[in-house]
Amino acid sequence: MRAIDAKKITEVVREMCIRVNRYLPRDVEKCLAAAAAREESAIAKEVFRQLTENIKLAAETGLPLCQDTGLAVLFIEIGQDVHIRGNLREAINEGVRQGYKDGYLRTSVADPVSRTNTGDNTPAVIHYDIVAGDRLHIGLMSKGGGSENMSRVTMLAPAEGWEGVKKFILTRVAEARSNPCPPITIGVGMGGSFEQSAILAKKALLRKLDDVNANPDLAAKEQELLGQVNKLGIGPMGLGGVTTCLGVKILTSPCHIASLPLAVNIQCHSSRHEEVDL
Repeated sequence: MRAIDAKKITEVVREMCIRVNRYLPRDVEKCLAAAAAREESAIAKEVFRQLTENIKLAAETGLPLCQDTGLAVLFIEIGQDVHIRGNLREAINEGVRQGYKDGYLRTSVADPVSRTNTGDNTPAVIHYDIVAGDRLHIGLMSKGGGSENMSRVTMLAPAEGWEGVKKFILTRVAEARSNPCPPITIGVGMGGSFEQSAILAKKALLRKLDDVNANPDLAAKEQELLGQVNKLGIGPMGLGGVTTCLGVKILTSPCHIASLPLAVNIQCHSSRHEEVDL
């Protein structure tokens, strides 16, 4: 049994909150640069120039990449041979609280009824999974409201199949247009149940843009969707161009034979996420 002190978890989460809001992941930055090189529209090229300048300024000044520093969403994998000294949930929320305070990040969490701001960006949204081993894996993303609001969950009839899945995703992106600050990343959750499909779609956004799905069929479907989304011509910031989407990431789970749960979780161009092992 390996012990991890809750204070260590708080320290790590604090630093992650600050980093993800200041420094764009390298895979995202490379993908944006490649997209900029492909653009032919002068307006689209200018948008990419401004995005690139914004990335540089955030890294140099310590200011956040975006004024919407998001909701802290965490995926925690706990090794079955790990013992946490202290309260894990409290440790994570304290890390978020400190990170947003010390990083001078905007707090964006409010009661859904009164709309009263909690003042410290907590509680975070935390998903737990028990896995083999003696490690604690922390995946954190800062999820802005503009992109999150464009996300949807539906229950398709199994007979609708892949064509129904594609239609739903393409319609959602077309309806969202500039609202999620494209070029976007699309997380797709297929299967499981109503709530699990949404979690899968969110977790898919932790994948690196340059990875390849281990399932060849899903890898082909991701590329098919990416091509069709980019043909919509929405372009960076919705001003037209060949790059509406940087990547499509699909996660699946077996589902009831009478159901086809489907979730689409859209992420903005500033795909802020990080993963750490303890």
